[in-house]
Amino acid sequence: MLTSAIPNIMSTQEWVDVFNELGYPVYMLPFIGVAKLLGISALLVPGFPRIKEWAYAGFFFDLTGAIFSGLMVGGFHPLMLTMLIPLGTGTLSYIFHHRRISRY
Repeated sequence: MLTSAIPNIMSTQEWVDVFNELGYPVYMLPFIGVAKLLGISALLVPGFPRIKEWAYAGFFFDLTGAIFSGLMVGGFHPLMLTMLIPLGTGTLSYIFHHRRISRY
C-alpha cells in the first residue's frame, strides 16, 4: 500500500493517467493516498483494534475496487493476477492478527 500511497498523494502523472482511463476524478488521488497512509499507520501502531479492523476493510475495498474497475474498463489481462499478491498478503496479515489477539 505504501508503494501506491505516496504517488497517490503526489498525484504523479502515471496515477493521473490511470484515473483518467478509469473515469475517476483526479481530485480523489490525494484523498486515497492519505487514507492508505493512515491505514498503514493504523496497522503498524500497537493497540487500537477497532481502527485496525477499519484499516483492513479499507485496504480490502481499495484492492477489490481496483480489480473491479480494471475489469470493467479494460477486461481481464493476465497482469491483473499480480493483484492476488497484495490481496493474499493482506488476508494472511488479517488472519494472523486475529490469531495473535485471540491468544491474549
